[in-house]
This record gives sequence, C-alpha cells and structure tokens, in this order.
Amino acid sequence: MARGRLNSGSKSEAELPKAKLNLESLGRISKLISYLKPYKGKFFAGIIFLFLSSLTGLAFPSLLGALIDAAQGKQKYTFLPPTINAIGFLAFGILFVQAFVSFFRVVWFVQVAEKALADIRRDTYFKLVTLPMNFFANRRVGELNSRISADLSQIQDTMTTTFAEMIRQLVLLVGGITFLTIVSFKLTLALLLMLPVLIVVAVFFGRFIRTLSRQAQDKLAESNTIIEETLQGIANVKAFVNEAFEAGRYNKNLREVVKIAVKGAVYRGLFASFIVFCLFGAIVGVIWYGSVLVHHHELSVGSLTTFILYSIFVGAAMGSFPELYANLQKAVGASERVLEILDEKGEDVSINAEDNLVKQKISGNLAFNNVVFAYPSRSELTVLKDISFTANAGQKVAIVGPSGSGKSTMAALILQFYHPQSGSIYFDGLDSAEYALTDIRNQVAIVPQDVLLFGGTISENITYGKLGSTQEEIIAAAKKANADQFISSFPEGYDTIVGERGVKLSGGQRQRIAIARALLKNPAILILDEATSSLDSESERLVQEALEVLMKGRTSIIIAHRLSTIREADKIIVLEKGNIVETGNHQELIANEHGLYRYLSQLQFETAQAN
Repeated sequence: MARGRLNSGSKSEAELPKAKLNLESLGRISKLISYLKPYKGKFFAGIIFLFLSSLTGLAFPSLLGALIDAAQGKQKYTFLPPTINAIGFLAFGILFVQAFVSFFRVVWFVQVAEKALADIRRDTYFKLVTLPMNFFANRRVGELNSRISADLSQIQDTMTTTFAEMIRQLVLLVGGITFLTIVSFKLTLALLLMLPVLIVVAVFFGRFIRTLSRQAQDKLAESNTIIEETLQGIANVKAFVNEAFEAGRYNKNLREVVKIAVKGAVYRGLFASFIVFCLFGAIVGVIWYGSVLVHHHELSVGSLTTFILYSIFVGAAMGSFPELYANLQKAVGASERVLEILDEKGEDVSINAEDNLVKQKISGNLAFNNVVFAYPSRSELTVLKDISFTANAGQKVAIVGPSGSGKSTMAALILQFYHPQSGSIYFDGLDSAEYALTDIRNQVAIVPQDVLLFGGTISENITYGKLGSTQEEIIAAAKKANADQFISSFPEGYDTIVGERGVKLSGGQRQRIAIARALLKNPAILILDEATSSLDSESERLVQEALEVLMKGRTSIIIAHRLSTIREADKIIVLEKGNIVETGNHQELIANEHGLYRYLSQLQFETAQAN
C-alpha cells in the first residue's frame, strides 16, 4: 500500500533511483551476493527458520477456528485434539516455537547482513581512496558520499528486512490461498475476484500520491536552498538592501509548497476513503456471504473465522508486495552504483601501510622530456605542449606564467596524479614508470596555496606528513616552520582543534602548519604551489622564512604568482599557453626587453606602486 507523505513539514527520505529487475540486472549484482559467502551457514539457517516461522504463523487461523468449533461441541479437524484446553495448549506450544525461531531468524539475518555490509563498505571506501584523481575530477563529493551512505543503507535494508519479508509474505500468500481453498472454495473464489481489483487501484493511486509527495519535497528543498544561499551571502543581501527581494522569493516558494501539499492532502483523503470503504466493504461482503453459507450449514462458524483470518493474511501479503518490489528495485539500482566504484581500476596503492614504504630512494633529480598532456575529462584541450626541462638535486626551479598556462598541471604530473599522453618524466634519470607510485609520492611533498587541514588537532595535522611521529619531532618541525609560537599561544597548544578545513586558523597559520607537515615528511622534491600568494605582508614574511628552511638541501619546484619571491631561484621557467617560452635566472630573464618574464615583472611592480 502507498505510504506517500504530503505534510510539507516532514522529512522525507530522498527517493533513490530504481532499476529494472531482469536477469541482466540481477546477474550484475551477483558480486555483492558473494559477500554473503563467509556467513552462508547462518544465512541458510536464517532462511530455514524464516520458513518455519511463516509456516507456524499459518497454523493460527486454523487453531482459532478449531477453538470456536470446539466451544460449540464440533471437531473441525480429526488430527487436532477434540477438547478446548488441548487445542489452547497446542496453540501456545506453536506460539512458543514461532517466537523461538523468529528470534534466531532476526538475529542471524541481521548478523549476516551487517557483517556483509561492513565488508562492502570497507571495500568501497578502500577502492575510493585508491582511485586516480581523474575519477574525482568528474564526480562530486556529495555523490560519492551518497554511494557509501544512502546506497549502502538501501542495500542494508534489503538484506536485513526486504529479502526476508518477501519470502515470508510469499509463504503467507501461497499458504493462505491454499488454506482458503481448503476451508471454502466458494468464498475463496469470491475473495480472489475482489482483492486484485482493490490492490491494483491502490497501487496506482499510491504512485500518484508519491509523485505529489516528491514534488512537495522538491519545492521544500528549493526553499531550503534559498535560506542557505541567503544566509551564506547575508553580507551581499544587506549591502544591496535586498532583504525584501529575498523574503518575497522565499514566500513565493512557500506558497507553491502549500499548494502542492494541499492538493496532495485532497487525493490522500480520497485514497483513505477509498481504502476504508472498499477494504472493509470487501471484509463485510465476505462475512455476509460466509454467513449465508453458515446459515445453509455449508460452513461452520469456526471455519468462517478461520477464513476471515486467512483472508487478512492474503490481503496483507498482496498489499505489501508493491512496496517490497519497489525496495528491491532500489536495492538493485543502489548495488549497480556501488559496483561501478568497485569495478573502477584503482592506482597501485596498497591498503596495507607496510606495503607502501619506500623501496627505491630518490635523490632529487627531476626532468621533463617532451611532455604533452591534456586532462582526460577535456582531451580536446592540450594543457602542456612538448615541455622539457631539468632540475638537479638541491636546485630551486621556479615556474611562472599567466593564469591557465599549465603551472599547477606540472605539479600534478610530478606527483603522478595524472600521466602525460606522450613524453616522459624522469626521477634520478629513471622513467617514472620504473618507480612504484608510492615511492614517488612518499618522496615528493606539496605546500599548496589553499591548505586543507583535517578537522582534528594541530598535532594530528602536522603528523599527517609522517604518521607515528613523536611529540618532540612534531614540535621541532613546528619551530622550523615558524608555527610553534602561535600554537603555544593557544590554551590547548598542539591539542587545539582546527575545525573543518582548518577554519579556526588564519591563512598564514594554515600555511605554516602545512610547512611543518612537509618538514616532517622530509621529501627529496618539494613543490610550492603559490604558497604565499594570498597572505598579508607579515604572514608572508613568516611563511617565506619557514619556506627557506624547508627548501634547504632539497629540489624545490616553486610555482610563483608573485615574481618577487623567486629572484633567488637557480632557474626560472616561463610558461605561456602550455609552452615554455623562456628559461634562465632572474638577471638573464629581466635583461630580455621583449620577454614575457620582464613584462610580467614590470606589470606587478606598477600594480604594487599604484596600491
């Protein structure tokens, strides 16, 4: 039966997409069913107990009918005891058996489902964290999070409830119709002519109501978006005096929510009236016809009672199948989306930390040889065109150029987030393909412009560069990064919670935490991706001092926006539209009157003077 909710204030669950049920779709999800194999003993025991529980449940209408007939001095079934007390004790005995098997059936199904689901969650998450960057470039984080939360929760509901309930209702349906036929073929025929019509009408009516419910929830979601946008941009709202506009927009949306909700309530009222009249009308009709048969001595009162109870069993089973089938469709759809992740080809990174330890040392020599690269998601746009350069161990190499020239892309290639379409990247004279991926990433560190800190403590964020570091190592790295002073000023010191994405810290503080993290990692190659471009003068000075410490004795690739920060670089590479247009040190490049580097340098100098 339909359970669509049209109250605009209720929190409706997000409707998950459904998949068509056929041999192909069921075949695709067989991989997930394999997760049940380690627990197949309890699973099959649960299936057996499920059948026993359903079959014992089918015995009660017959026993209750036999009790009523026994009270009138009649014996309904020759295989049952003739006395009331004996039938009553037998009923309680069967009830005890049903309670016993039901307990173990529920516990075993939940144990199997939860353990299997935990295995699926683990493998899905493990696969996610080892997938290449291109996978994440094409998908939103919310969508991927939904795969692990909403989709797997739907699979969980199916494994723990829907699957068992479908078997139970099928047993009750088949068993109920069988017993109905045994009790009275005439009444069964009359009932089976009425029930399907009622159920078909109820199913279609229910779908229509669910559609209206979804429309109401979608409109409510729109109104919530208006609230979110308004509050996030409240400064703009107030600056432009647009409070009235936002209030009007929100009010208009709410009116539409109310309109749809009221329309839904009308149809829901009609649906409720239809169910009350038709369902109870069917029961009254069956009892009426049954009473006629009792009057003509074609049926006993106990048999009529038994028939009515079995009718309720059959009606409830029929009514539950549409919803169970819809849940099964959602589970198949959810399974297909989870399997998409499990079937993706991941990077060569092990979940076992010991397997990722450095096996092949890199001293710091880096070279690009005729590298051509385009992002897989935009293959028609070549970002880097025939790039070649060398950086010797310990050198400071700066990469400069206008926005969109390919500077950050080169950093991503060094970290092996992506691989060039042609050309090669060499570490210590060896092609990057000859190194384990983890060997390269373990010996390359990056300090980005926008530092992402995890929501834990400062200490946890620093030690992310080298898990298992001692407190002394953490403090030493923080001191070198000019971070110890501000960290020590906090009441909780290194145990200070930084907040989501590090929002409780300033930009300069986050940068110095990132530098401390890189110092702890002690990389052979360091990438500084515009690490000081968004800082004020004082923060930039402190960060620059820390960077000088960090760059000492290691190959440093400095992606620079402010050219004043790279004058001491051993080599400066100037990029324009994916091509290297100039190479040299600061003096050599500034002497070229028609060079791009000199033009950019003068432009920044004039801008600084104007400010």
